[in-house]
Amino acid sequence: MITLRRLAVATGLLATASISAQAQARPMTPEDVAALESVGTVAVSPDGSRIAYTTASLPDVTEGEENGSTTQQLNVAYGPANAREFLPEDMSVSGIAFSPDGRMISFVWADEDEDRAVWGIPVDGGAHRKLAAVKDASVRSYAWAPDGSAIWMLASAEDDKDREKQSKAGFNAIVYEEEARLNRLFAAKVGGEVDAEPTELTIPGYVSGFHVAPNGTTGVVESAPTPQIDDEYTSKRAHIIDLTSGKVLNVVETPGKLGDIEISPDGTQLSMIAGVDMNDPADTTLHLVDVTTGNYRALNAGAAEAAVDAEWLADGRLAAVIHKGVQSSLRVYNADGTVAEEHDGGALVLSSVEAGGNVIAVEASSPKHPTELFVWNNGAFQRWTQHNSWLSEIDFGEQRAFTFTARDGQQVEGVLIEPVGGAPRGGAPLILNVHGGPEAHDSNGWQTAYSKPGQVAAGQGYAVFLPNYRGSTGYGTAFSKQHQGRYTDPEFTDLVDAKRALVEAGVADADRVGVTGGSYGGYATAWTSTYFSDEFVAGVMFVGISNQISKFGTTDIPYEMYNVHSRAWPWDDWQKMLEVSPIYHVDKANTPLLIMHGAEDTRVAPSQSYELYRSMKVRKPDVPVRLVLYPGEGHGNRKAAARYDYNLRMMRWFDTYLKTGDRDAAMPDSRPELADGTVGTASKGD
Repeated sequence: MITLRRLAVATGLLATASISAQAQARPMTPEDVAALESVGTVAVSPDGSRIAYTTASLPDVTEGEENGSTTQQLNVAYGPANAREFLPEDMSVSGIAFSPDGRMISFVWADEDEDRAVWGIPVDGGAHRKLAAVKDASVRSYAWAPDGSAIWMLASAEDDKDREKQSKAGFNAIVYEEEARLNRLFAAKVGGEVDAEPTELTIPGYVSGFHVAPNGTTGVVESAPTPQIDDEYTSKRAHIIDLTSGKVLNVVETPGKLGDIEISPDGTQLSMIAGVDMNDPADTTLHLVDVTTGNYRALNAGAAEAAVDAEWLADGRLAAVIHKGVQSSLRVYNADGTVAEEHDGGALVLSSVEAGGNVIAVEASSPKHPTELFVWNNGAFQRWTQHNSWLSEIDFGEQRAFTFTARDGQQVEGVLIEPVGGAPRGGAPLILNVHGGPEAHDSNGWQTAYSKPGQVAAGQGYAVFLPNYRGSTGYGTAFSKQHQGRYTDPEFTDLVDAKRALVEAGVADADRVGVTGGSYGGYATAWTSTYFSDEFVAGVMFVGISNQISKFGTTDIPYEMYNVHSRAWPWDDWQKMLEVSPIYHVDKANTPLLIMHGAEDTRVAPSQSYELYRSMKVRKPDVPVRLVLYPGEGHGNRKAAARYDYNLRMMRWFDTYLKTGDRDAAMPDSRPELADGTVGTASKGD
């Protein structure tokens, strides 16, 4: 089903109606959030003449579309506002790339009951067809041989027929963290018929990504000892291998987290975004690696910034997206690692970079639009795509960087969204929207999503502040390490100091401040709703931590927790770990708290939410608390209905307790009223 808004975008009806749209400006609604589209992934043709990209969107359940997860529609752009769809609307693809000769766009897709395989469609017209596949396995990712004669595929483990038979008979026991299923690497010939017997290559450990060098004979695989996420965080390394024998030629012995890897055009170097040591919370430092020796060196170690993505250019230079606090830039390095040029993103926040020929393409958002495709052209970022044209109807709250001084003198930055029309005298109700990690950061780009109140809240009279508190990335490794071994202080005292600074600035009403966040941001919400309850009048906690002792025993990242967060084991000091757990401070709780959690979360077990909920129900029965579980969801909601439901519940909780400042108000009904097209009867915002 095509919604009215999307139809308007497709036909360009809104392009000539910007003046009237501004005259009829309206606040943003949860229904609008459910309908958002953005650019998903990007690939630039070898000669730079065209750019393939996907449009990412969820089914719009507010318009009656069937519930599901994000789909990606293939498009090709030839210039600004010059693009066309390349596949039928019901084909959701991933892993888009151009063939080495630029004549075909390849992608990963599963046709009906088949496994995921590599498909392609000619750029000059013609039907899509299967290019390569692995029998009884799904293709996870792939890469073209440089001469286009073959496709390398990373595929799932071989089907275990005996195990499937046992499972169907009821013997479906799960042996936790054993019986690992490792990915496999294959090379398939490309030509006429699909290669029925692609060649398998032995690879080390659990490979999650790979790259083929320009010479076609060597490659780089990203490998960890097991598929466990803890190994992904702590033990993944880059292995340089011989593609004919599978022999490991070199291992790049980086000590910590490993991110984006790219191979230079001449094959002599790798660019690698990685941590600088085992205790570095995030892969934010850009390195160059000598392929022959495996030696590496950092290009921006210690700088108050974070490298986000990198891409080699045809002339041997390296383009990198750099985040500096809440802003960003495009930096270009010479092959020797010296900086050739740098371009400020301005009002844009760049998130990724791709290149082909002499064309540099980036994905970027702004305070007034989600991610779009831009091309660096004649000294400026030129916008090539236009999704969500209906956003011209929206009355936005002003969004800007805001910096305050914490109690110990540390400067802390964040993103402030003011209420539409500005804060009233005495200040507005304020929502602190705390990011997870904490090894992450919020930028001054698009900040509205199902779990981020953003412009929906601004349209309802709230101010929203997204603090990059101690532990955040984007300000250098030293800043991101400030929280280590010191759970809750200074990271969560920064939140209290943010509140007080915004009150002093006249933005916030001191008696109407609430907190929301997911994962580590959920931990922040639980802490501010218990230990700092006197400061905050409402909390919405998502997949959050309530007990640092039991969290260790139920998470899938115990070593990552130790290395980059706690720097101690619970048994080193049981009492200390208990005292930084929100359940220990429930006696102080007087903050109405909505707790939401994915029922299948393995990162932060749902038991964390059960513990806090039960502690509050028993110890503080007069304080409003509600626990909502989402079946089938993990560490964050994937499906459209669960996301829309979350957004409605969050805003309704804040309307009940935060906007009014009344901690004793009756809880809202257990089921939110849904928009037309779903089960409920509420009307659309537009």
